[in-house]
Amino acid sequence: MFDQQTTDRLADELYGALRSGVTIPLISKRHPDVTVDEAYRVSLSVLNRRLADGEKLIGKKIGLTSQAMQQMLGISEPDYGFLTDAMQVADGATVTIAQQMITPMIEAEIAFVMRAPLPLEGMTPEMVLEATEYVAASFELVDTRFDTPKLAIVDTVADNASSALFQLGQDRIDPRDLDLNAVICTLLRNGAVQSTGKGEAVMGSPLNSVAWLANRLGALGVQIEAGDVVLPGSLVPMVPVAPGDRLEAEFTGIGRVTCFFA
Repeated sequence: MFDQQTTDRLADELYGALRSGVTIPLISKRHPDVTVDEAYRVSLSVLNRRLADGEKLIGKKIGLTSQAMQQMLGISEPDYGFLTDAMQVADGATVTIAQQMITPMIEAEIAFVMRAPLPLEGMTPEMVLEATEYVAASFELVDTRFDTPKLAIVDTVADNASSALFQLGQDRIDPRDLDLNAVICTLLRNGAVQSTGKGEAVMGSPLNSVAWLANRLGALGVQIEAGDVVLPGSLVPMVPVAPGDRLEAEFTGIGRVTCFFA
C-alpha cells in the first residue's frame, strides 16, 4: 500500500510534468501493485497542488464510458477526474500543442452545467435532468503526462483521467426539450466527417453517466455543485490531433463547438 510519502512524490512528478510538458515513466510499471483507490489519492493530491497555485475547481469529468475501453483496460466502471478554470479554452480558440499539450487527442461530448447541487447518494437520471441548467456542445482535449500512451487504468486515474483542456460551444440548450439519447454527434476534421455517434453511446444515456458520477463521488463525500460543468463521456471515438487541424463537432438540437490546433 502507498504511504503518504509515495503519494506525494508521484503527485509532485505528475504536477511537474503538467507544468513542464516533460513526461514521466508509468506508475503502473514502477508500482505494479498500486490500486485504483491509491491512484485516485495521487490524482487528488495533484488537484490540491493546482488549487494551491490559484486554479479554481469548476467541474468534473467521466472517462472510459464505453464497454470496449473498459474491457481493454480490464475494469468494470468508468473513471473520473476534475475540471479547473485553467483547463477551459474558448469555443473557436487555437490550442498551441507545443505549449499546452503533450500527446493531444480529442473527444466530443454533451456537457452539462448544473443549476443545483446533486445529492451525495441516490442520484437518478431523472434527478440529473431536473438539476441541469443547460447542456452544450463540448470538446474534451485528452492528454497523458506519461512517456507512453499504453496506459494501465491506474495511470490514467492518477493523471486526472487523462484530461487536459475542454471547450463549451456557445449555444445553451434546455435538456428537457431534447431526447438526449437520440442526439447525433458528427465529428469533422478539416471539413471531412471523421465519425458519428449518438447520445445513447454514453452508458445508455448521458443522464446515466452523470448520475453514476454523482453517486460515485458522493460515496467519497465529494459533491457536484451548482454551476459545475460535467463532461459525461464521448459520443464518438477519441481521435489524435496535430498542428494545422481544425476539429468541429455538430450535435443535433444542441449546436457545435470548434477547436483549431497549431
